[in-house]
Amino acid sequence: MIRIAPIGRVLAVAAAASLALTACSGGDDTAAPATTSAPAASSAPAAAQGDGTLTIGTLLPSTGSLAFLGPPEFAGVKLAVKEINEAGGVLGKQVVEIDTDSGDTSTNIASQSVDKLLQQKADAIIGAASSSVSLSVIDKITGAGVVQFSPANTSDQFTSYDDKGLYFRTAPPDVLQGRVLGDLIVADGSDTVGILALQDAYGTGLADNTQKAVESAGGQVVEKVIYDPKAAEFSADVAKIKAANPKAIAIIGFDETKKIVPELVKQGLTADKVKWYFVDGNLANYGTGNDGFPKGTLNGAKGTLPGAAAPEDFQKKMREVDPNLKDFSYGPESYDAANLIALAAVAAKSDAGKDIAAKLQEVSSGGEKCNDFKSCNDLLSAGKDIDYDGISGPVEFNQAGDPAEATIGIYQYGDNNEYKNIDYSKGKIAG
Repeated sequence: MIRIAPIGRVLAVAAAASLALTACSGGDDTAAPATTSAPAASSAPAAAQGDGTLTIGTLLPSTGSLAFLGPPEFAGVKLAVKEINEAGGVLGKQVVEIDTDSGDTSTNIASQSVDKLLQQKADAIIGAASSSVSLSVIDKITGAGVVQFSPANTSDQFTSYDDKGLYFRTAPPDVLQGRVLGDLIVADGSDTVGILALQDAYGTGLADNTQKAVESAGGQVVEKVIYDPKAAEFSADVAKIKAANPKAIAIIGFDETKKIVPELVKQGLTADKVKWYFVDGNLANYGTGNDGFPKGTLNGAKGTLPGAAAPEDFQKKMREVDPNLKDFSYGPESYDAANLIALAAVAAKSDAGKDIAAKLQEVSSGGEKCNDFKSCNDLLSAGKDIDYDGISGPVEFNQAGDPAEATIGIYQYGDNNEYKNIDYSKGKIAG
C-alpha cells in the first residue's frame, strides 16, 4: 500500500523558478568511454555473478513511441559513467557501458536487447523508460540476478512486484503524479473532466489515480476512454469525450498524441475552449511548422512531469555529452541511477547484481550527504556511511525500491507549442 505523506492527501506545493533550458554546448577534453555494440544473441545465459568489472547496460528508447525520451536518458547515463571513470572507476577498474534500444511494446526489441546485455555480463540494466516494456522483461533481468533500475517507470505495479529485491527506480509511482494532476485540474476550475488514456499499465494506472484525485477534490470524471495506441485514428475516442462535454481533458499517452491533438481540434475541443493536460509520456516540445503543430495549438495547455529542475550547470554538462539535446526529461534520473549503482558496488566491494541491490538503500539514506560520485566515493573510502542526494532529488529508497520522496513539476505551453515550468509539487511516498 502506498500512502502520500504527510497526513491524508496533503502535498506541499512550493513555487519555483522557471526551468531555463541553457543553449550551451561544447566539447570535452576527456572522451567518454567507448560504447560497445551488442552482438546478436539467440539465447540469454545467466549473468555472471560479479567478475570485478562493473558493467552497466542501458535499455532505453532509440525507437518507438517514447523515442523522444531517449536522448536525455542516454546522456544522463553517459555523463555519470564519464565522471565515474574520471574519478578512478569502480573496484579499481573503468566502468563499462553498453547501450541498447528498448523499442516499445509493438516490437520484441526490448527482449532481444536484454538477451544481448546478459550475454555481455551486464551487472545492472538502466531502463526501460516505458512501464509496459519493463514489465515485459523484468522477470528475465531479475531472474538472471541482475539489477533493473528504471529512470522513468511510474506504474504502481512495480511497488508490489515480485522482483527478488532487484528492481529500483528514481521516478515516483503514479499515485503521486495522478494526485498532483487531479488536484491541478480541479484547482484550475474544472469540475468535469474527460480522460483519454492509452491501454497499458502506465496509461490505465495513471488514469485511475488521476480520477481518484479529481473525485477526492470534488470534481467528476464524466468520461474515461481507454484507447488502443496502435489505432490508425482516434475520431471515435475523441467523439466520446466530446459527447460528455467536460471542462478539461487529460491526455495520458505517448507519441500517438500527435494524432489525438489534431482530432481534438477538428472536433472543436481546442485548448482555448477546453483545458488540456498532458503527462510525462507526452509532455514534449512539439514546435510549429511542418515538424510540429500550427502556432498556438497548445497555448495554455498544462502538463506534469516527475522530477525537480535540472540545474543550469548540469544542463551544460548534458549538452557537452549530447550537443543536440532539446530537453532534459528523465536525464537527471538516469544520471542518478548510474551513480547509485556505482556507489552501491563500491560499498558492496562487488559488482554482482545481488550485492549491488543489497547496498542501494544504504548508500541513498542515513549517512553523510554527498551529491556526486567522486565526493561520495571519497567518503566510502574513508570508511564513512553516505547519503547520496542526486540531481533528481534526495533519492532515498523505501523498502519497495521506490523513491521515498519525489517532486512533480507542473508545466505550461506557450504560443510556440513548447513548455516551461510554472510550479513544483513535492510529496512523500511510503512503500
